Amino acid sequence: MSSRDKILAAVQANKPATMALPDIGIFETNAKGSLEKFATVLTTIGGKVVFVSGYDEIKRIISEQYGGNVRIVSPVTELKGISKDNLADVTNIHDLQDVEVAILNARFGVAENGAVWVTEDEMHIRVLPFVTQHLALIINADTIVPTMHQAYELIGNSAYGFGAFIAGPSKTADIEQSLVIGAHGPRSMTVFILNTNKSG
Repeated sequence: MSSRDKILAAVQANKPATMALPDIGIFETNAKGSLEKFATVLTTIGGKVVFVSGYDEIKRIISEQYGGNVRIVSPVTELKGISKDNLADVTNIHDLQDVEVAILNARFGVAENGAVWVTEDEMHIRVLPFVTQHLALIINADTIVPTMHQAYELIGNSAYGFGAFIAGPSKTADIEQSLVIGAHGPRSMTVFILNTNKSG
């Protein structure tokens, strides 16, 4: 018997008894996530929430805030023209080192912790939401779920290669318990909440 087989046999012989999964029915709900709670939590952890009626309003806000002299990238079709880059042409991630603003769609938001779920389909390049100086994400108002339990149900029933929950700008308080924003990622995070009942 090989060493591998001995190890596997030992593991099998000492396997603990099977236990039923805990009942998490208490967390089940058909309620939608609270927009107010999402906005409050995200603001508390350093993010910013902006309610908009359409993509034209997003374009205007981005232009007013950052001007036209910084590198803005976005794969969002509705924001065509705000970015001079075609992300499909980027072959080396180091070419994104001077990106000032990245604007991406997100799948949904989570009210209890202010996080948004973004997959590589929205990122196009996995490093983009982490290498940019300022991150802007767009979600529809009716896609906010109450808790992470509902969030995991959603992502567990969908197909994706890579995804991340992002909550607020990069921050750390490891050193002398002093909060530093933008420590190892975006210095700011703005979530545009799109009201789908209006055109933009």
